Amino acid sequence: MKEQRQVVKVDTSGKKPQRFVFVLLDQFTMLCFACAVESLRIANRMAGQTLYEWLVVGEGGVSATCSNGTVFKLDGDLGELRREDMVLVCGGIDVQKATTRKMVSWLRREARRGPVIGGLCTAGYTLAKAGLLDGKRATIHWENQDSFVEEFEEVTLTKSVFVVDGNRITTAGGTASIDLMLKLIANQHGEELANAVADQLIYSSIRTDQDTQRLSTPTRIGVRHPKLSQVIQMMERNIEEPISPAALAKDVGMSTRQLERLFRRYLTRSPKRYYMELRLQKARNLLMQTDMSVINVALACGFASPSHFSKCYRAHYNTTPYRERGAQSTRLSV
Repeated sequence: MKEQRQVVKVDTSGKKPQRFVFVLLDQFTMLCFACAVESLRIANRMAGQTLYEWLVVGEGGVSATCSNGTVFKLDGDLGELRREDMVLVCGGIDVQKATTRKMVSWLRREARRGPVIGGLCTAGYTLAKAGLLDGKRATIHWENQDSFVEEFEEVTLTKSVFVVDGNRITTAGGTASIDLMLKLIANQHGEELANAVADQLIYSSIRTDQDTQRLSTPTRIGVRHPKLSQVIQMMERNIEEPISPAALAKDVGMSTRQLERLFRRYLTRSPKRYYMELRLQKARNLLMQTDMSVINVALACGFASPSHFSKCYRAHYNTTPYRERGAQSTRLSV
């Protein structure tokens, strides 16, 4: 049976197809790449003409392996690009290791030509390492936010699904690539085409750069008590200098005993325990994703001494911060 489809009329006025250059880092996430390139393919199909072209490149120019083990054949090495190209670097796990000197130097050189350069998933780290996000707003996958904030003070990090700031683009990963591509398609060729692409993808809830990648802690855990939500948010904003439960209770106009009861009811733990878990979770992120010393990690997470930090960390994770750092170094060297 012959395929039937309605073609969306697009006036290109003699414009050349927009070329995307996908740069695949080692251990990149297949989902963020596939969502982006499939959106472009479907846009061409729905328009009945070639609006978009793409190249897939990477270090060495032969192949790139994604985080699920699939190997992709590359179109070429890291070469000279055109000013009108749109460059999208695709990141994944162990992005620090994948961000090599060669990659950083290439990005800096190409950035001087003035193209739009973006980082999908964790590749925001790669762009930041190259200095391309200095003074810009950006986003990155929520797992990498703590370490990113510590390392790149010049970047204004948000929790948005994606961010477009001038000629720099970042996404939070996963299906956020679809949201970004739909925005780019709409900007270049209209909402009708973008909506047609979304329909083909069975993508009914299109997000904008105003949407956050992860629900707030109160919403995620089902908390509906407004004062408890306030306390949790204060805890999250004050990791380096923890606030006492008594002070937190006073700030929201309740007694310490009332606050204890709320935490027990909604979170099955005391305020002190919950706060400690938040701090230790951030500490683990920093140990796993940065080169910060254990002492500096302890200070960044509100621990006055390394010994106290180590004791609390071991009680919660059944290992010491030093062993955690050693295990991570071993993994990164493989």
